[in-house]
Amino acid sequence: MALINSISGIRGTIGGKTEDNLSPLNVVKFSSAYAEFIKNSGELVVIGRDARKSGKIISDLVIATLLSAGLNVLDIGLATTPTVEIAVIKNKAAGGIIVSASHNPKNWNALKLLNNKGEFLSSADGLSISKLFNKNDIIFTEIDNLGSLKIDDTWTDEHINLILGLPIVDQEAIKKANLRVVVDGINSVGGIAVPKLLEALGVVEIDKLNCEPTGEFNHDAEPLAKNLTEICAIVRDKKADIGFAVDPDVDRLAVIDEKGELFSEEYTLAVASDYILQNKKGNTVSNLSSSQVLRDVTADAGGQYFASAVGEINVVNKMKEVDAVIGGEGNGGVIYPDLHYGRDALVGIALILTYLAKSGKTYSELLKSYPKYYITKNKIELSYIADINEILKIIKNRYNDKKIITIDGIKIDFGKEWIHIRKSNTEPIIRIYTESASKERAEYLSREVINEIKKYII
Repeated sequence: MALINSISGIRGTIGGKTEDNLSPLNVVKFSSAYAEFIKNSGELVVIGRDARKSGKIISDLVIATLLSAGLNVLDIGLATTPTVEIAVIKNKAAGGIIVSASHNPKNWNALKLLNNKGEFLSSADGLSISKLFNKNDIIFTEIDNLGSLKIDDTWTDEHINLILGLPIVDQEAIKKANLRVVVDGINSVGGIAVPKLLEALGVVEIDKLNCEPTGEFNHDAEPLAKNLTEICAIVRDKKADIGFAVDPDVDRLAVIDEKGELFSEEYTLAVASDYILQNKKGNTVSNLSSSQVLRDVTADAGGQYFASAVGEINVVNKMKEVDAVIGGEGNGGVIYPDLHYGRDALVGIALILTYLAKSGKTYSELLKSYPKYYITKNKIELSYIADINEILKIIKNRYNDKKIITIDGIKIDFGKEWIHIRKSNTEPIIRIYTESASKERAEYLSREVINEIKKYII
């Protein structure tokens, strides 16, 4: 069993001893710490959850704790992560809590924390809450000052309406294209939200896969090619135009082409960005571990690409700094600031469908216009090691004739290929990412740097 308390919130497995998992006691303690931290920003907190079997129990614990701390709560029920973010913004709330463990297995859950901008907390804010959690001396409110609860399950509809209101989204073009779309909702809130969005956009035929929000995930919840063989087969068999697969809280998007092939989730952001950049010139941002295809697409459109440290809040902060028109992460996370600053699979779907409909091309034809890259993602688990920072320094010196970026570990940029090495913030792990135009070359770069690192592991 496991419990991880990090700057982004708290997550863990359900069941077992109190200290070793996301137990009711730990949920209450962490919610209390968040309440103490957030109360200076206002009195209202928005709560939403994905469809995990433990979600309602944990959500009720969170709500009761916040009410006991004197905060008012807006419970929007089953909702995507980006829907909660939008509800925080529109209600001018002090913050929000999303009860979701994202792509983790069904026996996990988590509390993901938002500030009053509907964005994930900074490292400093997350550390403050962790200190309050460990200090464990929160004072709750007197009986006459208990908070109030409001329940409103209409926010998915509001989220969709906001997407439909974006000038860049063309419902009429989508409707005229007469598209057939397959959806894999991984038995969570995506099974509710994605079909609703597609219907609102005017999609003619929708084939639903795993769209019952039971929390019993029919396959590994992370939207990677190895987990999406069923939807790929259905797209082929049904002769659909495109397929969409999301993770349980719908902030990541994988796209299957009309041939039933999923090349890489790294291209989700590139395709959405290409469409935006054709209509609005500007800059883009992704994190250091994301594919360089976004850099190529941005340069071709006359914009400038910027890289941030890994982590959604780091991408968001960089986007604001450079006034990016779109950004996100290579795991299928699209951030479109004209809607809100958060990864949002729903707006990603709307942008890609509009591009598909207006271009008159198939999705595979769109993909052919981009350079083809291959990424490897590996890690070294460490039980006992010399100073990780010292190892990173050694690797940096070895490649001192190359362009080195040090905002998050070290990234060695060879021009059309790269190596990114970073240490985990929560686990004794070194993560190694490489990318090249050749799969063999990307794997070679990965092996080379892993072998070099292992020389210094004791």
